[in-house]
Amino acid sequence: MPNNDHTHHNDSPWMQSLGALVSDFYVNQRLNLKMDLPSNRETIMSIFDRLRKDHPELKRFRRGSSVLALESDVTGGESSSAQGGASAGAGEQIWTELRRTSVRSGTENPRSSKQAYALHSLILEIAPYFLSISPLDIDYLELLWGFDIITGGNHDAIVFDALVGGSPLARLIEPTGRRRKDLFDAGIPVDCQPILGVALSESADLQAHFEIRTRTPAPYSVKGGSSQRHGDYDRAGGSDADQAPLSIYLIIRRYGAVDDISDMLKIQRTLRAKGDEIIQQRVIPHMITPIREVVNAIGGGDFGPNPGGERDR
Repeated sequence: MPNNDHTHHNDSPWMQSLGALVSDFYVNQRLNLKMDLPSNRETIMSIFDRLRKDHPELKRFRRGSSVLALESDVTGGESSSAQGGASAGAGEQIWTELRRTSVRSGTENPRSSKQAYALHSLILEIAPYFLSISPLDIDYLELLWGFDIITGGNHDAIVFDALVGGSPLARLIEPTGRRRKDLFDAGIPVDCQPILGVALSESADLQAHFEIRTRTPAPYSVKGGSSQRHGDYDRAGGSDADQAPLSIYLIIRRYGAVDDISDMLKIQRTLRAKGDEIIQQRVIPHMITPIREVVNAIGGGDFGPNPGGERDR
């Protein structure tokens, strides 16, 4: 059985509530650069060997058309293949990827704050020296916190009712009270993936982005009828194949070059502090909880393994 006990005495306060709200939780880091990274064999193997010194669980090397990746096995849960090589389910995994102009890393279902950021911090310490990254080369550094709720039904209708219902925007698809061939009586959401970006500094070099990613399972049929205001949530059956992750993202990003490459760890700490505050005060009460309440109300949602849903890196 997957372990949804995310509590730990060193955790951020909000981590203690995750087990009752989400199926999967992950923290990704992306260091984006202006110049191409070196791609020779010796350089790549050297940085990967250095990462394995601190994280020996990184033992799976994967090469794609535009990516070189080093991953751990999935532990503590079931695994299944996912788009982009990301693991699925409530298991724990860490990974890092080298792309043409970025260094990326991820920690999936960490048990503590320390575990969540250990690999990310190590990469910021060593990557500049192994990959010849200069202060002027920095485009941006970002942290992404992802929260998956595995559920069936119409994800877009779930998000619409949880976050949009009752707003002026919702009136676009409310029943009109009349039926004509060129007017729908009540629209059914098929794409409701809100995105909102805000500046956290006067110069807008520090930003927060809120995103929802829906993945309505394929074996789903929408039923009409006046009692179904925004379509039927019901799944076509109740198997794992009818469920997929509905993802909630918070991205904190800092743009611009740095004075000294050693400043990257200090910038990461700033992103972490901002993320902690925003997740606690905004994301959990105003994004995750409303969506979870709608999922619970329709009898959907699962804390079991992610049934092959994609996860972005």
